[in-house]
Formats: sequence, structure tokens, C-alpha cells
Amino acid sequence: MQIQRGDDVFRQGDRLLQNVNNYDKQVYNGDIGKLVEIDPRNKCFVVEFDEGRVDYEYNEGDQLQLAYALTVHKSQGSEYPAVVIVMHSTHYIMLRRNLLYTALTRAERMAVVVGDKKGLATAVRRADEMKRNTLLRQRLTGELATT
Repeated sequence: MQIQRGDDVFRQGDRLLQNVNNYDKQVYNGDIGKLVEIDPRNKCFVVEFDEGRVDYEYNEGDQLQLAYALTVHKSQGSEYPAVVIVMHSTHYIMLRRNLLYTALTRAERMAVVVGDKKGLATAVRRADEMKRNTLLRQRLTGELATT
């Protein structure tokens, strides 16, 4: 059995990523579960997360996406048994030490870096962080008036 969601097809056994917070169902952006049951008669399906099973209607499928491959950004806060990281010189804008560090620390047992030596060397060498002007200190200390 399967569910067609636009260009995506969900099948029983697929890993799915919750991509929005749903407080009613107590599932949150970044939660990963497994599609365990599809009920075409009632147009609903069940995803099993670590916290338990969650029922969805077909029209709620846009809250989920396939989770076989995730970006480093979407994987933050989670760990996985094995991680494959692409560090290739053609992805120059993404080659930063903090991104490599975050990707490597997602791996519980194994991390595989794929790419070229130049890409990996660039990522290790580029520790420059983009400066963020949040004015957080000024906001917390009351030095900056908020409107």
C-alpha cells in the first residue's frame, strides 16, 4: 500500500520526518518516525515515533517528508548510527568547519566523508563564521529599546 502526496509516495515501512510542529498530535519539527499502517478505506495512516504512534489523515501528509537523507541543518539535535557527509570542492559555499563538525557529531558509530581532498581541506581550514548582528546582548541587558 502507498499514499501519493504530490510528487512524493509514502509506503509502509518508510522513514518520515515531521516538518512542522503539531501540538495537537504532540509531534514536532525534526521528529522522525516510521510509517506502520495505511488505511485507504478511512484515508488515514499511522506513523510510529519514539514517543508513540500518531494517527494522520491523508490531507495531513504535507506535514511529513521522506527521511532517508537529511541535510545537516535538519539533522541538528539528533544522532544516527551512520552518517554520510559530502565535502566536495564544487560545494564551496557550504565548506565550513562548523558544518563539518555538526555533521560528524550526528554519527553515533560511523561517519563516512565523501568528496575530494580539496573540499575537505577547505572545510577544515574555513573557520570564519558569518557575523550575525542580533544585538542579543543589548536586548538582554536593556541597552536596546524594543518597539
